[in-house]
Amino acid sequence: MLWACIVLPHLALDGVLRRNPQTGPLVLVSGPVNARSIVSANREAREAGLHVGQRLSAAQALLTRFDAVPYDRDAVDRWHRFLAAVAYRYSSEVSLLPHAIVLEVSRSMGLFGPWPRLEAMLRADLAALGFRHRITAAPTPHAAYVLAGVSDGQAVLTPEAMRRALQGVPIAKSRLPALAAEALPGMGIRSLGQLLALPRDGLRRRFGAELLDVLDRLTGDLPAGLDAYRPPDVFDLRIELMHEVENIASLVFPLRRMTGDLAAYLAGRDGGVQRFTLRLEHRDGRVTEVPVGLLTPEREPGMLFELARGRLDQVQLPEPVLAMRLIARELPPFVPAGRDLFDDRPANALPIDQLRERLRARLGDRAVHQLDSTTDPRPERAQSIAGNPCRSGFSRDASQSASASKASRLKPLLQSIGPRPTWLLDRPIPLRGTEPRILAGPERLETGWWDGGEVCRDYYVVETSLGQYAWAFCAPGEQAGWMLQGWFA
Repeated sequence: MLWACIVLPHLALDGVLRRNPQTGPLVLVSGPVNARSIVSANREAREAGLHVGQRLSAAQALLTRFDAVPYDRDAVDRWHRFLAAVAYRYSSEVSLLPHAIVLEVSRSMGLFGPWPRLEAMLRADLAALGFRHRITAAPTPHAAYVLAGVSDGQAVLTPEAMRRALQGVPIAKSRLPALAAEALPGMGIRSLGQLLALPRDGLRRRFGAELLDVLDRLTGDLPAGLDAYRPPDVFDLRIELMHEVENIASLVFPLRRMTGDLAAYLAGRDGGVQRFTLRLEHRDGRVTEVPVGLLTPEREPGMLFELARGRLDQVQLPEPVLAMRLIARELPPFVPAGRDLFDDRPANALPIDQLRERLRARLGDRAVHQLDSTTDPRPERAQSIAGNPCRSGFSRDASQSASASKASRLKPLLQSIGPRPTWLLDRPIPLRGTEPRILAGPERLETGWWDGGEVCRDYYVVETSLGQYAWAFCAPGEQAGWMLQGWFA
């Protein structure tokens, strides 16, 4: 077996910085109101002289302007579990350790490639999400966890190499039980190699069975004893904004983060999303809800962001926004769209599904429709939109009553112009202007007797005085009183 360990040394601070990475000096503080101290500080704050363990009052005396955010243990736990859900993309065996995630990857390498490639993919995902990290690999999860506390990027792939790597780990970084970690240096034991060489009976008498169990799990002589993590069936992410936001443009950055997180979570589940809700939280618990619906499940981050932004742009904020929340409860299976090997579309061309969803987000749900065919041969009824007469398109089923000789005569022209007009009118209208020039026809259509809408028409391809190509008809045997049915592109 091979276990990867992802250590997240700045999980709490990274979770806050994701809201606004352009902030100035910022610290996380914890403790009683009158005795708060710094538990984490960003680079700008450290360069100004602030440091972990410093009292907030001392920091304020040293630096007059900086942001102090309360340390939120619940938020840290949510980010921890969210990243475990992201890691679930690479393994079905994922477990949580303090400020770390471990996952069994020996079987995953058959899908994702050798360890260096899999490691690079893990790092790319974490970097894109904005979380600093250290990654190691070892035959046991606890050994990978210990080695990650010593160095970043170390990979020991065999039990023998693992034991050699553990030899030099200082006791202070060996993640042993607190009692043993404090007492062993006073006994002259300063490395794991020295500890593993001691008689087990003496260690049991001095420290009990707990220390021996920890060492056996470290070396693989005992099962790891970890609880398996499973991603939840609902995605629920809330971001509290650093300041009150009064315009939609300022919500774009956190929205991009949230939809990116949703996409990463969906990739971990190997699923998609068809509808989700943005909740804009105001003062006194008031909420503005922005529903986002798709026609088919999706999970591409750019597309989810564009659709959500299109919906958000249509919102008029009634008051400043304090926090944003994204909730996705319906997470159906996702099947990636295929593309032909010899597809000659430009590389930057949008697939039709993405274009459709972007148009719906910008123009509204009722602005984009899908055409459905019918069995009615009358052109104005040959297609429909959600049960209503269609507004555009063409029908290959209409007018199939022309004779074989006429069809043969029309074929060269129709091949050059098109079998039916690309713009088919809702209903025929009079063709104004001078008498058109007939290019092809007639093509007889006689139908509709069963519903009281009987028609008998001779259709022609004609050219108007302005040089436009049209599909028009008149009464059988006549070439006057022209009615326009559609236009050729």
